[in-house]
Amino acid sequence: MLSYAFIILHVSILLAGFTGVLGRLITVNEGLLVWYRVMMASFFFWLYLLATKGKIRLPIRDVLRIAWVGFLLAVHWLLFYGSIKYSNVSIGVVCFASLGFFTAIIDPIWSKRPFSALEIGLSLLTILGIALIFHFDTRYQTGIILGVLSAIVGAMLTIENRRVGSDYPLMTFLFYELLASFVIMSLILPIYLKFFPVATIVPDTRDFFYLFCLASFCTVGMFSLQVEALKRLSAFTVNLSYNLEPVYSIVLAMIIFHEAKDLNFSFYIGLALICASVVLQSGIHYVKHKRAKLQKAGEPKKF
Repeated sequence: MLSYAFIILHVSILLAGFTGVLGRLITVNEGLLVWYRVMMASFFFWLYLLATKGKIRLPIRDVLRIAWVGFLLAVHWLLFYGSIKYSNVSIGVVCFASLGFFTAIIDPIWSKRPFSALEIGLSLLTILGIALIFHFDTRYQTGIILGVLSAIVGAMLTIENRRVGSDYPLMTFLFYELLASFVIMSLILPIYLKFFPVATIVPDTRDFFYLFCLASFCTVGMFSLQVEALKRLSAFTVNLSYNLEPVYSIVLAMIIFHEAKDLNFSFYIGLALICASVVLQSGIHYVKHKRAKLQKAGEPKKF
């Protein structure tokens, strides 16, 4: 059954990789894209909870606590899809890969724990890779800046998802997180569209289909498969495997949009540094995890 668990895990990672591709295919601007995504996804999560008889009701205090995470999610997605629309999928995803560096900086401050020089050092490889792309490819500087800002907010979101989300059933937490994002986006969208006007707020049939796929398969479906994988695999294995998401996104973008012809040599050098950072961090975490398991297995049993 482990092989089945790994298959559904990688299907969920593939679906996550498709989010950037769909962000490029959808023609509405990033504000409307995020608004439609969180609206539709929160509705689908509600249907999921009804179908599985999951917990839906939460005290208002808990809802307001989760709303803060929903705000971070809305800002993160706005910046991420803005990055893709001002550059391309590969650039946006590569910049998002700097999330590890910002997490290594922000997490110790928020958690009041010592900094890890090793984590910061390895994450600096990612920053060096992005700097190479930024310096030598001036066409996409706006997209790169938005992508790095997306990674900063994404690091905050990752930390808060772990801190707040651990107190609630996962799918219930995600429902309220997305619902809060929808409410927040509904409040700020009129102001956003005033500064970034559009011809129409109603997506055409093609956009609606892609938005449906983004909200259903790449949001609810992705998390549902992740939950299913977690029943058979450790959280460590799942989190480590998700390091492949940027790779999946870049490969998909190169196949679908032929982005390889738009990327210069500095991009591939930068990408190589980022991949090296991910591989080294994954390897170190794996060794630490195995060592911790061996130490735990060697401890005398308590009766």
